[in-house]
Amino acid sequence: MREPLDPVLRPIDIFAGARDASRPEDRLREVRKRAARLHEELLSAPPVPCYRSRSLVRVPYPTRYALRDAFRGPTPFVHILNRVFLVQFQAEGRLRTLLASPSDVRANAETPFFKRLSGTFGPFKELGQRIIAPELGTVEACLAEAGLLPEDIDYITYDHMHTQDVRRWLGAHGRSGYFPRAKLLVMRKEWESTLALLPPQRDWYCPGGIDGVDPSRIVLLDGDTKLGESVVLMATPGHTEGNHSIVVRTSEGIFVTSENGVGPDAYAPRASRIPGLRRYAEDTGMEVILNGNTLERGLDQYISMVQEKEVAGPSRQHPDFPGMVSSSELTAYALFPGVTPTFSFGDLTLGKPARPLRDEPQTRAAGAAVLV
Repeated sequence: MREPLDPVLRPIDIFAGARDASRPEDRLREVRKRAARLHEELLSAPPVPCYRSRSLVRVPYPTRYALRDAFRGPTPFVHILNRVFLVQFQAEGRLRTLLASPSDVRANAETPFFKRLSGTFGPFKELGQRIIAPELGTVEACLAEAGLLPEDIDYITYDHMHTQDVRRWLGAHGRSGYFPRAKLLVMRKEWESTLALLPPQRDWYCPGGIDGVDPSRIVLLDGDTKLGESVVLMATPGHTEGNHSIVVRTSEGIFVTSENGVGPDAYAPRASRIPGLRRYAEDTGMEVILNGNTLERGLDQYISMVQEKEVAGPSRQHPDFPGMVSSSELTAYALFPGVTPTFSFGDLTLGKPARPLRDEPQTRAAGAAVLV
């Protein structure tokens, strides 16, 4: 029997066919044009009543991945700061709550790349992790600070599934999860890719991170999806095949979150003071700097980053940079000298969270499928 549709999740076709042209330049031009249209549409939508981000953990990350060939300096690592995002929005006359990037920091540490990196500390592993990869907060603490309970969360999502272990949140193998009602919103391409990884991908996915999760907790999206009027999950392939961006109309303009780039400097390198970025952009014509640990689809990632920054528009805090609030944002760190971001958003607090009313059981979205 077909489940009733969930009116909260509505497919949109604003980018349908935008990447069909055989010439890459034509694809970029078309995506840029449609991104500007979405930007204007979202600016006419009401701001969400609550948007906040909170720091979870600082992670060492190779500079050659974070800033590709642009950086000029001896520092082999940078710090990226993983955050969780709490977004409340109105849909169908009710307040809904979305958590973006709720990382289970301890479980995610089993990701092969980072597990090998922590192993280089030898007998000083625990001390090294506290110094090099300090934990700054937890998803549970973020929820408590907001005055919310686990059952208040309607949806969780990640811009992509690198390093993520979702079993604690959703439950697995018959065990209940921390969030009793939440559904995971994920692009079908990302989910299918996670189930059948090749070696270049496998180093970045948490082993067993989705094993045993109840299929009814997974909602597969087949493209751009609107949540209410002010939130969009926008397909932005490149960093991974099923990458998507979380786009939110806030009281401070439009914020776009993903890991295609590691911060505002990556989206406006000509305005960057990080050594090498401006010169690299001027010499090559690159208008964005890819986060390139896997480069699954490099040209698509480049186009997606332009799409993201055009949808975001200029930041009200620093108009030289777009409103790109990366899920893993480049941050300064004394042990990694020479890589200080020109501008970063830090933790954000816009609006006041509220306990949503309990509603009917969640159902399947139009154009989306509950995994079976």
